[in-house]
Order: sequence, then structure tokens, then C-alpha cells
Amino acid sequence: MKDELIIKYIKKKNPKGMDILIDQYNALITSVIRVHLGKLANYEEECVSDVLLAIWDNIDGFKKEKNTFKNWICAIAKYKAIDYKRKYLSKIETSSLDEQTYYIDNNLLKLEIQQELNETLNCLSQEDKDIFILYYLDDESIVDIANEKKLAISSVYSKLSRGKAKISKSLLKEGGK
Repeated sequence: MKDELIIKYIKKKNPKGMDILIDQYNALITSVIRVHLGKLANYEEECVSDVLLAIWDNIDGFKKEKNTFKNWICAIAKYKAIDYKRKYLSKIETSSLDEQTYYIDNNLLKLEIQQELNETLNCLSQEDKDIFILYYLDDESIVDIANEKKLAISSVYSKLSRGKAKISKSLLKEGGK
């Protein structure tokens, strides 16, 4: 019932919805971010703010028939934390840190990001993983992916759609412990 009220307020751009959301879910959001940020605790507060902003801006993307509000929030928090890892990694690559520290931090973060990605995509077949990576990480167009994989464009869309559903279902199992 509270979730419906939060969603209703946020859709109407009423800040009261964010107040209720923060009261209800701030600890959960923070814990999800803490798990996925790992050693990058100094980015935690900023990441929480970005998650809250993403919820505010993308509330229309929540579909109650596909997911619970709690799990939708957790997924946003998880992916924002992964984005922060990437952001931190790119800062390391451009800064002038001691080379040994750079090497260790850079490789550790790359491994953590790769592990997160593998865990998330683990429920997909290898072909579907490849398509997801090409589309969502390498920013290739649907047409290019279809040509490269020798598939119909509609098949690529179907694989992405089914893949999202599988990932969502997998995250629900993870988050619903």
C-alpha cells in the first residue's frame, strides 16, 4: 500500500513521495550500493543521491506487473553502483597515480566489474550474453548486431526483451531472499 502511495506521489512530481521513499527504502538502497561499490565508500552518498534522482526521473519505467517496487529500486541501486565503479575506473586511468597502486586498483576494479556483469548475465545463453554486451555495453545498433549474428532484426529485439525478463527474474530471486 505504501509503495502505491510513493509511486502515485512521485508520478505527480510531489516531493512527499520522495520523503516516504527515503523513510521506507534509504537503508535498503544504501546497503545495495555498499555491497556493489565495495572499497569505494567515498562515492556511496553521491551514488545514493543519483539512485533517488533516477527513481524520480524514471518512475514511469516501473511496471508493477513485471516487478515489485522494492526489487526495481534494488536493480537501479545495483546498476548505479556498477556505473560508479566504471566512473572511478576511468578516473584512475586518467590520473597520475603511483603506477603500482594504479595497476592494482585498476585490475581489481576491472575484475569486480567483470564479476558483477558475469553474475548478472549468468542466466542467459552465450549468444544472448553476446547480444546484450554488444547492445548495452558496446553501444552497437540493432541492425549491426543482426548483421553480425546473422539474425533478423526482430530476433535481436526478442532476444533482448526475453533476456531482460530472465535477468529481472534472476534478480527477483536474488533480491527476494
